[in-house]
Amino acid sequence: MRIGVIGAGRLGGTLATWCAESGHEVAVTSRHPDRLQDLADRSGAQLRVMSVPQAAAFGDLLVFAPNWCSAREAVEVTRAELAGKVVIDTTNPDDRSGDGDAYHGTGAFSGGAGHDSGGKSGLETLIEWAPEAHWVKAFNTIPADVLSRRRGHDPLLAEFVCTDETDARTLASQIIRDLGFAPFYAGGAHAAWLTEPGGPLQKIEVDVADATDVLAEALATLH
Repeated sequence: MRIGVIGAGRLGGTLATWCAESGHEVAVTSRHPDRLQDLADRSGAQLRVMSVPQAAAFGDLLVFAPNWCSAREAVEVTRAELAGKVVIDTTNPDDRSGDGDAYHGTGAFSGGAGHDSGGKSGLETLIEWAPEAHWVKAFNTIPADVLSRRRGHDPLLAEFVCTDETDARTLASQIIRDLGFAPFYAGGAHAAWLTEPGGPLQKIEVDVADATDVLAEALATLH
């Protein structure tokens, strides 16, 4: 599969490398594509560096991984290329919880008081900005170093997926499995707030066998 990765920070660069290692053709980009050649050289011929619009046009699937402060700009410069494509949103809106550096191990639960569940998720905001794309939330709850430690190891790490689009859920789940994790559906676009800063699924490490109970616990705290 041809995958375009928009944003090459720690998470975006890591996912781009893993996608290339998994046999996909990958185009990676950032606001400064000239700084990415080392990443491309380390990853081999399967990964190439392109401009933001070129990478968006290249991918049959896109991984959207800019900083949140740059997300609107990234959407604006790729709007035509996003149309009709599955886009995996890995972004996190500005932390509303005041605890942005907290990390919780397997089975821990942080509570969701910092997020107004009646508000709009970051994923819903992106859908408003580019409704022609098929958006799906994934890879936004766990830091890249934890993903690296858990990748491909039993018990598999659950990767929460949120979307209203059937094709996006299917394709994102395929990529999650390719990279060594276990997809776990957590709900539609509005449910993405559960996985974002201030939400109860943000920054917790959950084995797939425990994901049903953890999600139920998260939902129970809202009532």
